[in-house]
Amino acid sequence: MNSFLSRYATPLTTGLFLVSLVSGAALFLHVGESAFHGMHEWLSMVLILPFVLHVWKNWRAFLTYFKRPPMAIALGLSTAAAIVFAWPTITGSQATAGGPPQLAVLEAVAAAPLATMAPIFGHDGESLSKALGEAGYKIENADQTFAEIAAATGKTTREIMGTLGRLKQ
Repeated sequence: MNSFLSRYATPLTTGLFLVSLVSGAALFLHVGESAFHGMHEWLSMVLILPFVLHVWKNWRAFLTYFKRPPMAIALGLSTAAAIVFAWPTITGSQATAGGPPQLAVLEAVAAAPLATMAPIFGHDGESLSKALGEAGYKIENADQTFAEIAAATGKTTREIMGTLGRLKQ
């Protein structure tokens, strides 16, 4: 096992970190999101094992970092940065004003009556009601919002938005 650690821990950590770096940068820049999203999530999870092996292999040297202020400062800054990004979601304060604009648009569409939004999808209220019904959604009338229709069907607003995207004429 020690031979394996010596040979592969650092190279695997480096290789998977580079994949995570490139895919993360692509996601940040909104380039090839469909190609990079799954890659970034899954291979970042795989990165955990070589990281643990790398730390295990270098445990004594690693412990020396905790004897000096830079490690405490780096961990403190990293934690603070993570909290800054997570705080709006954790507290629910990421309402439309502070959240991503595309989320605000989706929330507005989800809260609008089907009949009002139907022309955007190339339908009238009746044809969109029929198309959603054929897709498995329970619709009582065209005055229901997409959020109400999704909830009545046991689906999420995100799922109905995906269905609407496929139904556009």
